[in-house]
Amino acid sequence: MLKFDDEYFMRQALRQAKIAFEAGEVPVGAVAVKNDCIIARAYNQVELLHDATAHAEMLVITGAANALGDWRLDEVDIYVTKEPCAMCAGAMVNSHVRKVIFGMPDPRSGACASALDVTGFKGMLWKVEVKSGVLETECRTVMQNFFKQARAEKNAKIVIA
Repeated sequence: MLKFDDEYFMRQALRQAKIAFEAGEVPVGAVAVKNDCIIARAYNQVELLHDATAHAEMLVITGAANALGDWRLDEVDIYVTKEPCAMCAGAMVNSHVRKVIFGMPDPRSGACASALDVTGFKGMLWKVEVKSGVLETECRTVMQNFFKQARAEKNAKIVIA
């Protein structure tokens, strides 16, 4: 019997991140969960859609709102492999996401308390609960492998030229 816990849902987000990896996108994946049921899945599609806002979190928020027929996601938790940026954290606040659970922190531009705290900013009308570090090693490994591969491909092109 499957155990529906944070690790289970983060593994589903990791599946989405691996789809992004294979598509040549920065490997971030996300799932939206309500009542232990995944209602939306997404992965980064910035390059595919030629859209700087096509982050996994933005796409999963839209998918969840469409699934529920409401922009208010106050009973929805979002699992994402990397700490959301300011844009994505702001969208979570504005759509009243209950909780964000992420794998690896982003000390440079994470907006769920690492670099900024958009999700818990005192002036906001909504606060998003935050949990970090779920399957952090696995999430970090996917990201590191992606950038190692990207650097190797770039260096191979330079050597050939």
